Amino acid sequence: MRSTIEFNADWLFEGEHSVRLPHTAVELPFSYFDETIYQRAFTYQKRFTADPSWADNEVTLLFEGAMANAEVYLNGTQVAAHPDGYTPFEARLTGHLKDGENLIEVRIDGAENPAIPPFGGAIDYLTYAGIYRDVWLEVSAPIRIANVKIETPDVLAVTKQVSARVFLADPQGLKHDAHLTARLLDPQGNEIARHSQLVAGREGTVEFSGLDNIELWDVDNPALYALHLTIDTSAGKDELTTRFGFRTVSFTTEGFSLNGKPLKLRGLNRHQSFPYSGYAMGRAVQERDAEILKNELKLNMVRASHYPQSVHFLNRCDELGLLVFEEIPGWQHVGDEAWQAESIENVRRMITRDWNHPSIVIWGVRVNESGDYHDFYTETNRLAHELDSTRPTGGVRFITDSELLEDVYTMNDFFLGNEELGGNRPRTPLRPQQEVTGLDHLVPYMITEYCGHMYPTKSHDQEQRQAEHVLRHLQVLNAAYGDPQIAGAIGWCAFDYNTHKDFGSGDRICHHGVMDMFREPKFAAYVYASQCDPSDEVILKPVTFYARGERNIGGILPLIVLTNCDEVELRYGDYEPKRVGPDREIFPHLPNAPIVIDRRHISDEELGLWGMSWEDATITGFISGKKAAEVNFVANPVTTTLNVHPDSANIHQNTQVRVMVRALDQVGNKLPFFPEPVSIEVTGAGRLIGPNLVPLRAGSTGFWVQSTGPGTIEIKVTNTRLGTSKTTLAVS
Repeated sequence: MRSTIEFNADWLFEGEHSVRLPHTAVELPFSYFDETIYQRAFTYQKRFTADPSWADNEVTLLFEGAMANAEVYLNGTQVAAHPDGYTPFEARLTGHLKDGENLIEVRIDGAENPAIPPFGGAIDYLTYAGIYRDVWLEVSAPIRIANVKIETPDVLAVTKQVSARVFLADPQGLKHDAHLTARLLDPQGNEIARHSQLVAGREGTVEFSGLDNIELWDVDNPALYALHLTIDTSAGKDELTTRFGFRTVSFTTEGFSLNGKPLKLRGLNRHQSFPYSGYAMGRAVQERDAEILKNELKLNMVRASHYPQSVHFLNRCDELGLLVFEEIPGWQHVGDEAWQAESIENVRRMITRDWNHPSIVIWGVRVNESGDYHDFYTETNRLAHELDSTRPTGGVRFITDSELLEDVYTMNDFFLGNEELGGNRPRTPLRPQQEVTGLDHLVPYMITEYCGHMYPTKSHDQEQRQAEHVLRHLQVLNAAYGDPQIAGAIGWCAFDYNTHKDFGSGDRICHHGVMDMFREPKFAAYVYASQCDPSDEVILKPVTFYARGERNIGGILPLIVLTNCDEVELRYGDYEPKRVGPDREIFPHLPNAPIVIDRRHISDEELGLWGMSWEDATITGFISGKKAAEVNFVANPVTTTLNVHPDSANIHQNTQVRVMVRALDQVGNKLPFFPEPVSIEVTGAGRLIGPNLVPLRAGSTGFWVQSTGPGTIEIKVTNTRLGTSKTTLAVS
């Protein structure tokens, strides 16, 4: 049977340093760096001993991702080349292995090669060099299962069916018939159907029908089934297990539906980058990002901008019920014919890698924000439909009247601040569809970016700007929910990210996220979180630092409270408590409108008195008349606690875990303008990623710890005023 061995350990980087994959070629500073320092060639080498038992088998190295233009050599002979930095590739070692020790060398080039997408023009994100995803050594029978395409037609029928195309690889040209056995497993791993047949060529089809009691994969019930395949030939056996879901999706002029039920898509864009380590974060961190998007931000969709992302991230989206818009690499620029041919191959690689993920509901087959290229995009759409007829295509643009070759018109609508840019139109959250498309009829339509660079907001910005940031996200979401012709809206973006000098704030950061680069929420994050049902989680987030002199004219009014409570009560000093409900006047369409406390609720007389003596306050959320949540503020906050919180206290070997550090006041609120540095010490079975002395930004910072073996990891974080806080991680 197939043996897949992790091949991440003991690589020699640049002939000097022993490193473990995933790995970034250059560990960058947090901000204000020269991004060209990684834009050159690098070399990785690894020595290993060939096992004699491999002699009659296929031996292959599987690279999940290397940036970029990778060349693989075995004992000096080139065995693979792969230009694309975002999709997996194989290096076949069979026939080139020596008895005893062998040397693998991987040459990668961090230069922005204009012959390879996404390069050739300016791009608003970094493409960090390195072998930044996992590598596996696979030993299999000479004839093996290369891939499988699983489809679940007519899932709304009473009994269900499965159709699977099974692709075999026979690199030695043995041409042996294969006996194929397919077992269908339910979410608990129980076999519910079995099928056997003979496959005479390199492709076979498996059909199951009459399946009863099948659970549909849904955002609230992501039921995952599995197809276990085994082939038996005279050359040996091979097996492969692939997860999938029973579900159907539809984009129409009436919006989006999942399994025949309307669903308004609410999402954010995600870059796969992290401070210091760039792209080089492993499975646990990739999965954690999906969990943050689904469980903390309460999204039902994410756009994987602007390239295929980690299979670990997508697997977790499958498990969580988080829908995905996945697209080919690129940003505005389209190159020559050879460049376009490579981009077309990107479509093939993306779809054949990911076509079994139930979370993916649309393929992006147009370079993000590029112009119209009729022949090029006719071919990307044709190929996508040929490879996968079960999902629609989209093509993200920001220009109006763009030629529609895709199934869904996907648009980046940044019109909200038109008048601020010298336009003659009042602020408009979203333009009418037909004004954007220029068509005389409606088409399936989705917003794929908004806000973002129109109103970049740092986590330490003034409260007044952060409140405006919140309002802009609220306004677009409200407009999207109010228009049944819009399938949904995906905001720009989830997390701040490093970028080139030409973008962002000049500090090599785009502060466009509703969370910072450490995934610490800004106020705008709660715009999304508050749209969930309170049975999921009660959200109560006042948009204020609660400091009398923080706003331009003092005070804290108008006060936005992002919540899914029925009403809130504001208690301030000895004044009469105020009960206020959701602002349906301004935000009539949101599932959970914010509560806005302003002059509509406080008289001029009270307004004149309120705040004259600065006092403590309490905001309480009520659901069905009962207290559901409470937030307390103190008039005289002082630094009290240095809180150190890991995402998990129990981790596996050779994984990374995030640790957040926050300076808190006496009632547990984060102190937004506490800037003092903290020193970080990691000992035991782990190491720190990044510097060991960092400032707090908006009262917090974060770091990742890499486990190096079994045992415990001791973490000490020290601030000269707040002392030392310790935490321990167990590594198994």
